Amino acid sequence: MPIINTSQGVGGILNSFKGLIDGVEKITFVGTPGFCTPFAELLGFVVRDKKLAFIPNLDFEKARSISMTPEGIQLGEPIDAHADTVVLLGGLAMPKIGVSPEKAKEITEKVLEGSAKRKIIGVCFQAMFTLQKWDEIINFDYIINADLAVEVLQP
Repeated sequence: MPIINTSQGVGGILNSFKGLIDGVEKITFVGTPGFCTPFAELLGFVVRDKKLAFIPNLDFEKARSISMTPEGIQLGEPIDAHADTVVLLGGLAMPKIGVSPEKAKEITEKVLEGSAKRKIIGVCFQAMFTLQKWDEIINFDYIINADLAVEVLQP
């Protein structure tokens, strides 16, 4: 896939994501509970005017809404996970999680059932989708790949 944009930091991830969802009405994030949930909420914040859902561990029936509350953006009530855009989060592709790209492709197709707009976006760190060869199985429209530099300072 050719690089169409570069940026830095959390703002770069969020602005890049927001730029990819013009014309989208509903977005369903798919990821692992705990690890991916905060990233779905963070990404959801910049598109909070859309209908948003989160599917934990490919379990379509356990989808929850993502909505803005006085305490911040949070998972809410059960929701129909069908959408016109699906966002696969990189935690799913980590080898220790045990999710195959074929199973992820199946849930992607289920989320997009009946949608004429159909968009698949991957959001990962350290090229997880490429390293695990998910990009060879899933026809992503876009992948947002970020790297994190970590420094622990002791003044």
